[in-house]
Amino acid sequence: MRTNLITREGYDALQHELNYLWREQRPDVTAKVAWAASLGDRSENADYKENKRLLRQIDSRIRFLRKRIEAVKIVEYSPQQDGRVFFGAWVDVENEQDEQLSFRIVGPDEIYGRNDYISIDSPMARALLKKSVDDEAIVPTPTGNKLWFITSIRYNNTAS
Repeated sequence: MRTNLITREGYDALQHELNYLWREQRPDVTAKVAWAASLGDRSENADYKENKRLLRQIDSRIRFLRKRIEAVKIVEYSPQQDGRVFFGAWVDVENEQDEQLSFRIVGPDEIYGRNDYISIDSPMARALLKKSVDDEAIVPTPTGNKLWFITSIRYNNTAS
């Protein structure tokens, strides 16, 4: 299941990517396709074939982004969230072996390319929701349940 929640920063990033693809990258690739097509025989024209393939990928991503941007719901921070784990929280956890993790709970569209973000749909995030500092969370994993203790919760990325 994919949750349709997103932070303001995540929404802005999707919107920025869409604008870049539509206003900058797509016109550049379209011009290259037109230039390559003007050279004549398209069946053996590598520039034409490669740029047409790239144009299809860009168009596919643009379609996806437009649909996704319409479907997501931006979740803004509320002071009522303080002290408990909710969407958008930065959480520090520790287990009995003194392993420590620090991450932000965000929507599934925001986790790519980030090691410090986890999806609200992940088992760790689900186990932590609505918990407070010093609470314990049992996280189901493929190798069995793991016990984690919440050491810090914040809604901005500065230490508290």
